[in-house]
Amino acid sequence: MDRPAFAAPPSFGEPLPPASDRGVVGFLARRRSSSAVTLRPPAPDEAELAGLLALSARAPDHGKLAPWRFLVLRDPDKAELVERLRSLAGLRSDGAKLTAKLAKLATPPLTVVVISQFIEGDIPEWEQRLSAGAVCTLLTLAAGARGWGANWITDWYAYDPEATALLPLHEGERIAGFIHLGTPAEPPLERARPDLGPLVEHWRA
Repeated sequence: MDRPAFAAPPSFGEPLPPASDRGVVGFLARRRSSSAVTLRPPAPDEAELAGLLALSARAPDHGKLAPWRFLVLRDPDKAELVERLRSLAGLRSDGAKLTAKLAKLATPPLTVVVISQFIEGDIPEWEQRLSAGAVCTLLTLAAGARGWGANWITDWYAYDPEATALLPLHEGERIAGFIHLGTPAEPPLERARPDLGPLVEHWRA
């Protein structure tokens, strides 16, 4: 796929008024995550990935703290991580189930771990964690808008202390998501969407 160069970022202090963009609205109306186990090479190269990360870093961030960071996983290092997780799973009573779930990590050619940090100060921890989630969302959207398959996953290895100990996490850091990227071997199918009726309420005094 021929992908155009990323647009130059705006200059600091440049006015950025809201602008209607039918292309973006149309993309969001059809956005669909690709199954992680269908993702194949090629994946974004280093230059493409840098552009995607720059877009995702434009996430809402109260206090301008950037309470998140990125850990890039590519083979052969990613394969080594999967093997260590497979060994860990083998020690558990539900090891077969845990091992099966590793296919979603092992198959994609590129994974970006979004790591959530909490920075002490005036900004509540909840808002900082939500900002990391927003980064995951924007990275998934940016990849899709560039024609890549993307999937945001957290599984047992995002929460299990022995599993997260295999990654260079600092004290207080948590994994907001594993964002898997690549070229889908098959197009994802539309899934059922929620009925907004019971989910929307208008408050009145």
